[in-house]
Amino acid sequence: MKRSEINTTIRQADAFMKMHGFRLPPFAYWTPEAWAAKGEEVSEIVNNNLGWDITDFGSGDYQKVGLFLFTIRNGSLENLRTGQGKTYAEKVLIADVGQVTPMHFHWHKTEDIINRGGGRLAIKLYNSTPDEQLADTEITVSMDGVRRTFKAGETVMLDVGESITLPTKLYHEFWGVDGKVLVGEVSKVNDDANDNRFLEPAGRFPDIEEDEPPFYLLVGDYPKYYSHYLA
Repeated sequence: MKRSEINTTIRQADAFMKMHGFRLPPFAYWTPEAWAAKGEEVSEIVNNNLGWDITDFGSGDYQKVGLFLFTIRNGSLENLRTGQGKTYAEKVLIADVGQVTPMHFHWHKTEDIINRGGGRLAIKLYNSTPDEQLADTEITVSMDGVRRTFKAGETVMLDVGESITLPTKLYHEFWGVDGKVLVGEVSKVNDDANDNRFLEPAGRFPDIEEDEPPFYLLVGDYPKYYSHYLA
């Protein structure tokens, strides 16, 4: 993706969230120059990958296959191991009309996906087989505390205010319908480096063509701009 496309997407996403009364935390608006002056007090933001996250999943066509995300809070794998501290995560996502997040599941993360505003959210579901392919069995999920059963490959529609709980190893892909969708995600600790199983090969983070300076930093930019970054 071009940095100019990423910058435009950030501006548009910020305006869309504000239109729906959703506000991001202060660190969302730190400039690259501000980040360069930060010390170890912000290490949680960096180490747990909080912040702006835009991906085309390696498709080269963000509008067709892509997703906007902002991680608001997230714990660490150490928190999960000890059961202490933040063992949870929260994100806000934006799914545009027909913009697909490709079929995938998580080995360890259970998540609630919530339609916070805008259009409807379409989610296609499959159970996974032992060899991590698509199963032809019925899917049973919880939707706002109500147990629902669907056929393999059925598309579930979430209206504004509705949510679905996606357990581990449940394949899902989603996209917006009837308008851009503001999506909430509440989950177990998020580990994008190790906990995404895509049905077809996909890149979680984009290759960036630096055609202009960054407006705000993506989570992948922290090593370059944050002087206390530890690889």
